[in-house]
Amino acid sequence: MTEMVHDTIEVEAPLREVYDQWTQFEEFPRFMDGVEEVRQLDDRLCHWRTKIAGATREFDTEIVDQLPDQRIAWRTVGGDVKQKGVVTFERVDDAHTRVSLSMEVEASGIADRAAKAMGVVENRIEGDLHRFKHFIEERDRATGGWRGRLRPADSAGNTPPADAAVPDDDIPPPPGRSPLPSDATTRPDAPPPAGPPYPGPV
Repeated sequence: MTEMVHDTIEVEAPLREVYDQWTQFEEFPRFMDGVEEVRQLDDRLCHWRTKIAGATREFDTEIVDQLPDQRIAWRTVGGDVKQKGVVTFERVDDAHTRVSLSMEVEASGIADRAAKAMGVVENRIEGDLHRFKHFIEERDRATGGWRGRLRPADSAGNTPPADAAVPDDDIPPPPGRSPLPSDATTRPDAPPPAGPPYPGPV
């Protein structure tokens, strides 16, 4: 049984700052309910540990499409959870950004089906977006940022999640994910600068 969920929120922060903060996946436990740990494994892969209603689950996600200031699409590739989704970022004006999150979650047992019937996933998505809004609005800038390009054609399965657009540019994926201040001058579509060298929610 598959559940589709979608929610949108407007954040009082510039587009670049909002996008940069979302790329800091290891910060997700600070505003995502039930997320205990997100560990960056490489440019595309993250390992998640969640605890919801007393049940601990671990799984891996792969980023299949990441375009700075526009979208990050992901899917699970192993573990106790099956899902895929995309988060998009849209400039409203210089000081406001619209964040939209769409997910497809596969219910794998009685508990998951009960959660679906009670709207638990929708409520968590809504709550996570509101907590993210407060998290970024309370700061002068993002805690970090990564502005590299990851293309669906280079992912392990070569198939993007539903609703994830496949652009026709050929910017190569960067060799390593590195912090980048939100006020850096790198072009949004360019790989990160040389130097010392990560999505998905729920």
